[in-house]
Amino acid sequence: MDTKGIEQALSALRASSVAAGGRVAEAQSPPAGATDFAQVLQNSIAQVSQTQQQAEAMAANFAGGNGTENLHEVMIALQTANLSFQEMIQVRNKLVSAYQDVMNMQV
Repeated sequence: MDTKGIEQALSALRASSVAAGGRVAEAQSPPAGATDFAQVLQNSIAQVSQTQQQAEAMAANFAGGNGTENLHEVMIALQTANLSFQEMIQVRNKLVSAYQDVMNMQV
């Protein structure tokens, strides 16, 4: 992969940043109060996983007769887990599509 073009574009952006604001923005440190995308994504995946595990545990308890859950509570939990998983798949598909669009851009 040729990084010469990327480096030239970055240096041009830095030069225009210096001309516009008088300083260079640092890419490594996010501004105070900013949300970290990777952390949000990781938390969302963990929440979907937890929802699925709870639904599976409820289904196993219901099937074994060990819990106090009734059928409609188990079905609601399973559908909630399924919907959250489908939503996560759609988010993943949009991220992959956006990544492919960025990779196909002419620099």
